[in-house]
Amino acid sequence: MIFYSILFERTEDTIKEETLEAPVFFVDLNLDQVIDAVTTGRQEYNLKPFFYTSLKDINAVKYRHEIMQDLENIILFEHINSFAQNMRAMREHLAQADKFYYKYQKERWFLDAVEIYCDTVHCLVHDLSLVDVKSRGFLAFREYVTNYAESQRFTSLLAETKQLQADLSTVKYCLLIKGDSIKVRKYASESDYSAEVEETFEKFKQGAVKDYRVNFSTGPDMNHVEAKVLDFVAQLYPDIFLHLDNYCAKNGNYLDETIAVFDREIQFYLAYLEYAALFKRTGLQFCYPHISNTCKEVYDHEGYDLALAQKLVSENSSVVCNDFYLKDQERIFVVSGPNQGGKTTFARTFGQLHYLASIGYPVPGREAQLFLFDRLFTHFEREENIKNLRGKLQDDLVRIHSILDQATSNSILIMNEIFTSTTLQDAIFLSEKVMEKVIELDVLGVWVTFIDELASCGEQTVSMVSTIVPENPTLRTYKIIRRPADGLAYAMSIAEKYRLTYDCLKERVKS
Repeated sequence: MIFYSILFERTEDTIKEETLEAPVFFVDLNLDQVIDAVTTGRQEYNLKPFFYTSLKDINAVKYRHEIMQDLENIILFEHINSFAQNMRAMREHLAQADKFYYKYQKERWFLDAVEIYCDTVHCLVHDLSLVDVKSRGFLAFREYVTNYAESQRFTSLLAETKQLQADLSTVKYCLLIKGDSIKVRKYASESDYSAEVEETFEKFKQGAVKDYRVNFSTGPDMNHVEAKVLDFVAQLYPDIFLHLDNYCAKNGNYLDETIAVFDREIQFYLAYLEYAALFKRTGLQFCYPHISNTCKEVYDHEGYDLALAQKLVSENSSVVCNDFYLKDQERIFVVSGPNQGGKTTFARTFGQLHYLASIGYPVPGREAQLFLFDRLFTHFEREENIKNLRGKLQDDLVRIHSILDQATSNSILIMNEIFTSTTLQDAIFLSEKVMEKVIELDVLGVWVTFIDELASCGEQTVSMVSTIVPENPTLRTYKIIRRPADGLAYAMSIAEKYRLTYDCLKERVKS
């Protein structure tokens, strides 16, 4: 069994060139907020490039699912977390060594870093042997790290490291201080009279007395006097310090590259599991979706927008979950209803679910089946940009034309309130033309709109409506359900825009 990466089973699945540039749709779907939250506190690993490239192969997605399911075993999770913490301690030692000025101090911190690494690898091999892992990734990695720990390269490094540490522990010396001069010599088993002196003078102690003892600095930095003393000590033990010099010179590349990569990549899983745990504690669910790149019958039960849910959970507010499904020839959800009713949130949820599934993550919901797309496109309303000299309508047309030129039958398209800057008649005409092209492409998607007619463009469209509390139409339930549009969405949006709703009129009458 050959181990290559804990993120990619095959070399052809890997990211060819990592980028720090997020996909253009991240902001529209609030995925930038989700990824920021997932990676908080893990900046040292530079995880974001892993989130910016979706997988195109179902087997690659399943590979990550298996690893994530293994890590849901709390024992394995803790073992891997311990490994990561120890590797972080190793890096901190190396970073500290780089900051030092004096040679032997740098070398000792390097030696300690290598010892941490050796102990960490040895402990990891032991810990993995005690856990019943099932994923291809962990089985292959366990075999790799076990073979590495038994290799001549590692065993000789471990033996030499322990021997050098033992030799250094035998270094003992005395300081003879007189005036401004210091003499350094080997320790000759002289007696320590400190305890006897304290005991002798204890009987003369009366009440609180001043403590004249000097406290030495416990920080890692050395001053020039301490460094000179260390140089003298090295002269007293030339063989040991020569061994230390040679050890540091030949072991600069001690860190195994595969283990170093694993240390970074495993954070992709640990970070998301810790993030998901915040929601699970409130009763919200995650599931491993069924993935297909041929079947477009998608569904999710009790799904929700992660970015919004995080905000609501932090405020101790409840999160409204929604269901959706597409079957047979259905491809496009046309979502209408009153403003501020959860329509855009539903659209974002659809996009988030598919993107998170495409990078191998569990998704919000009790059960889901999702489509593995080739590209994901979003068209959300933008404010006018005076630099491009285009009005909002022209900008809408240019952007949607570009999207439709690039989209394929395996793409996902999410549109939110397009053509709102023109008349209703023109908006209907343009929207129907766009819908014809969308249906022709056979893409999956969501279209949030005030134009109810779009829900009746054919068997490919499904009407979804944001609902209100029947007894009080001003209250939103944030539930999006499958039902025919009632024709009031545009009227309500116009009434709200011009403050002609019942509440607004009542307010005017009172004033």
